[in-house]
Amino acid sequence: MDLDHEFTPEERERLEVSLPTALELCRLGLATMIDIRQSFEIEMKGAIPDTVHIPLFEVKQMLGDTLTENEQDILDAGKPKEIDARTFIRTINALHHGRDHLLLCVCNSGRRSLSAAALLRELGYPKALSVAGGFQAWKKLQSAAAAPADTPAPPPAG
Repeated sequence: MDLDHEFTPEERERLEVSLPTALELCRLGLATMIDIRQSFEIEMKGAIPDTVHIPLFEVKQMLGDTLTENEQDILDAGKPKEIDARTFIRTINALHHGRDHLLLCVCNSGRRSLSAAALLRELGYPKALSVAGGFQAWKKLQSAAAAPADTPAPPPAG
């Protein structure tokens, strides 16, 4: 799966879970969020607490997949994390089989995580899902939770 793949509504429905659902599954100990962004993205924008970092593009390279030009550009924008097949498989198996967890892939906006969930399913991990909206949705949720409840809504733009 590459970033240029357009997912049908049926594929999205099968592969995607909402952020509130993802957070509740993690709170209940039924799932683990896997941040598939590149290291520099996490350093620049921050991380969702208690996520496991497994960068998607390094995994794709390790598996022998050809990266699209867009994927290669993103990979080249930072210092790639060294990941080998053994580490990747051990990490995923510990989460998926060892804990019998759902694997909830999260990226910046929810687009790359769809590809990551589809890739994990192709590799034999049927409990892989994408978190809709990704880190941006999480950041928005955190901002909303931090806003005082008695603050009036801003006037409509016009």
